[in-house]
Amino acid sequence: MSTSATSTAPSVAPMPSVSPRDLAPGVIGMALVGSSVTVSRSLVGAPLFASQAVRYAAAALILVALARVAGVPLLRPRGREWLWLAGIAGTGLVLFNVAVVRGVAHAEPAVIAVAVASVPILLGLVGPLLEGGRPSRRVLLAAPVVVAGAVLVEGTGRTDAAGVGWAALALACEAGFTLLAVPVLGRHGAWGVSVHAVWLGAVMLAGLAVFTERPVSGAASGAASGPAAFAAGLGSLTAGQWAAVGYLAVLVTAVAFLLWYRTVAAVGSGRAGLLTGVAPLAAAGAGMLGGGAAPGPAVWLGLAVVIAGLALGLRGGDARA
Repeated sequence: MSTSATSTAPSVAPMPSVSPRDLAPGVIGMALVGSSVTVSRSLVGAPLFASQAVRYAAAALILVALARVAGVPLLRPRGREWLWLAGIAGTGLVLFNVAVVRGVAHAEPAVIAVAVASVPILLGLVGPLLEGGRPSRRVLLAAPVVVAGAVLVEGTGRTDAAGVGWAALALACEAGFTLLAVPVLGRHGAWGVSVHAVWLGAVMLAGLAVFTERPVSGAASGAASGPAAFAAGLGSLTAGQWAAVGYLAVLVTAVAFLLWYRTVAAVGSGRAGLLTGVAPLAAAGAGMLGGGAAPGPAVWLGLAVVIAGLALGLRGGDARA
């Protein structure tokens, strides 16, 4: 009995098409994140860590209340899960905010925005590996298209070496917000990951506010850091700034986080990463609604390019690379 000398390559199943029902939460979540750019401008003069700590603390309370109403159990983290969740909070919430604020001191905002818009490439490469699979050829081809569209929307700007470093850190933190959630989404789901990441981020930011931050305006501006300075900083917020904190807490954090992690769990981090291209489009639209100038030809071209990239990367039928 003889054996054949030829061998056939193993067949690779095509990627299934994703359901619009699975994509819709991520699209809405990224649109809310994009709208935060316009809203956050009113917080430029506010204490950074104190205002963000209140934002995330309020979001955590909202998420816990909603989980109880919905009857969703919230599991206590165990073992290494604490590290993954703390990593999400430390990178995606705390360091990201620091990188953006420090980065715009050395670079025009468009530079930071373009760096963050490059996250689909990182997610397309690393995400499937963390999920036990391999990157999709179609997603890897679509990611640069989405990034190119986002660059057209955001434009480019001037920077120095420090600005490049802060932009790179912002990109890494934005990717970490999704990638570090992959190992814990299976047990905790979108609800659990959102709740634990948000309250951990609130604790970290509150600690930074108490020990490092001083009021930026008013009579208490010369006060030393500490609980009194933390309270004074919050007391210096105007009604408009409190409204911005409320919007960020409810829609951009509690709602958007939950929607985003739901899509990541449903379609995988690689494909979900393409949806980050929606954020700059939403930012441009929110700016126009907020009284800004109408988008120019480059923005409309960027919109078309992002849509083309999404259509390329989210349809099925492509084998794994």
